[in-house]
Amino acid sequence: MRVAFVSNVVYPYVTGGAEKRIHEIGSRLANRGHEVTVYGRHFWDGPSEITSDGMTLRAVAPAADLYNDDRRSITEALDFAARALPPLRRRLRDDEHDVVVASVFPYFPVLSTRLAALGTDTPLVTTWHEVWGEYWEEYLGSLAVFGKVSERVTARTPQHPVAVSGSTADQLAAIGPGRDDVAVVPNGIDTEQIRTAPRPDAGYDVLFAGRLVEHKNVDLLLEAFNRVCEERDVSLGVIGDGPEKARLESQRESLTNADAVEFLGFLDEYEDVLGHMRAADVFASPSTREGFGLTLAEAMAADCSVVAADHPDSAADEVIGDAGFLTAPTAKALAGALETALDGDRPIVDPVDRAQRFDWDAVALQAETVYQRVVDSDGRPLESDAMLGTSP
Repeated sequence: MRVAFVSNVVYPYVTGGAEKRIHEIGSRLANRGHEVTVYGRHFWDGPSEITSDGMTLRAVAPAADLYNDDRRSITEALDFAARALPPLRRRLRDDEHDVVVASVFPYFPVLSTRLAALGTDTPLVTTWHEVWGEYWEEYLGSLAVFGKVSERVTARTPQHPVAVSGSTADQLAAIGPGRDDVAVVPNGIDTEQIRTAPRPDAGYDVLFAGRLVEHKNVDLLLEAFNRVCEERDVSLGVIGDGPEKARLESQRESLTNADAVEFLGFLDEYEDVLGHMRAADVFASPSTREGFGLTLAEAMAADCSVVAADHPDSAADEVIGDAGFLTAPTAKALAGALETALDGDRPIVDPVDRAQRFDWDAVALQAETVYQRVVDSDGRPLESDAMLGTSP
């Protein structure tokens, strides 16, 4: 196959989950003999077209700031969509690609990719990491209607959608395509890299890693951990940064056992995060909105006992299954789950074994199958047996 990925950000020059997924899947497809091209912004030094890990990286727009304060820049997304359209359309008209894969979010490049493909035989696959729905109210406030409309328009654009979890697929089906038309290919991890990451000199009994935003519910974790500390000599490490950091640090100071909690901030080296996971006994993430829950899979691969929130807007139950502990997102319930895990009770299923299904090698094979079936379908929707995700 000749596969084209469209993403304004390109890994490893920008290090986020969506671009890393493209890199890991794309490089493995290239290694399996497929021709892979990534259309993105020119974040690397040198010419606008280079070869990296067997893939062609083709810049169709200059580097640009991706954020305004703590929010993704709408003007950046619009600019990239407009700049990507003409060169991508020329390539598709020349029949250079068998399938084009556009990452959601942002939405506008998906729409411009669809326009670029009009009049050609090249099918469009989209990768949905999340469906925001009512979260737009929290994210944009009075402007939420624009986010909701953009999301719905994108969902209803002709495409072959791929969701990273069954939960995300269900949410997508509620605003656009039929559920049977949404294939599920999870996000992935490098299990070998996790197993060999160097441990820090000193670790924590309980660890959290993630962006410090409201729906991650780190405030609940702090309250629950403070209760646990009443009868146990344990420590909590919090890795990450975000708009909630100052409030959470202030909350930490009010805790009876404040000395047992340490904020490590954002760690530049990914392996440092993995090392802390390897050194921890328990990984806790009471987030109530997870399109997939990558840190949960990473923590399982590091042989942590994982504690996560059970919530309809989170795919945590799909990721951990019986290889961790699900709990209601309340301080009391979370404290009980932490106590269970800290007492040495292990999940029914071995976390390391569970994590293996999310290794990038396995995920890339699933993605390859979906892309090939799209190419072979001649533009027809895939049947429900193309649902390739994981079950609990």
